[in-house]
Amino acid sequence: MSDQENRILVVDDEERIRRLLKMYLEKEGYEIDEAEDGETALKKASTNDYGLILLDVMLPGIDGIEVCNRLRQIKATPVLMLTAKGEEINRVQGFEVGADDYVVKPFSPREVIYRVKAIMRRASATAYLTKETGASNNIVFPHLIIEHDAHRVTASGQEVSLTPKEYELLHYLAVSPDKVFSREELLKDVWNYEFFGDLRTVDTHVKRLREKLNKVSPESAAMITTVWGVGYKLEVAK
Repeated sequence: MSDQENRILVVDDEERIRRLLKMYLEKEGYEIDEAEDGETALKKASTNDYGLILLDVMLPGIDGIEVCNRLRQIKATPVLMLTAKGEEINRVQGFEVGADDYVVKPFSPREVIYRVKAIMRRASATAYLTKETGASNNIVFPHLIIEHDAHRVTASGQEVSLTPKEYELLHYLAVSPDKVFSREELLKDVWNYEFFGDLRTVDTHVKRLREKLNKVSPESAAMITTVWGVGYKLEVAK
């Protein structure tokens, strides 16, 4: 792991939380940098390279949602958001601006470490897909084209802007059309979670993915189908 990949920026306005996270993460061998507000976080994240950013939603000044939104304009650094219990709307907003996942406060340090490792294990956002299918492989359906090397999705002739995780989910389903995947399988293979994954993470991403596709191509949005009691699949019209 390079020095850059080993560095984590912990952003929280509560010193005790930063100290707790710093202690546990350093035990795992990570180098920790800290920020106590959104403006400082944005400056550090813009001028330094980190392997991951742990970002609290509720921050003085610029909140975590806006920090992530602005950061996504210039960098693809993985972001793990920290949200207070019950703030589901913030989690959805976080996904919309490109957060990779969230941890709910009060959290278990063990859960945070597991999720951090799950994200850090991936050399790139689609490392496991690239290895299996080849980075230059494009996937073409009647209303949907996925150009994997460029991470570009075109639905009914119009390009669709997706977050890295939305793209990853769509590509994963598209690699095996008509195969049904349980939410547990998707959490394990797309998010790399086996123990702590929240199944609503999958549902939220599927919902956002359908909405974005539906804006330009109802036909492509309809391809992502729910198999009740089982999971999801990308269905190809016969």
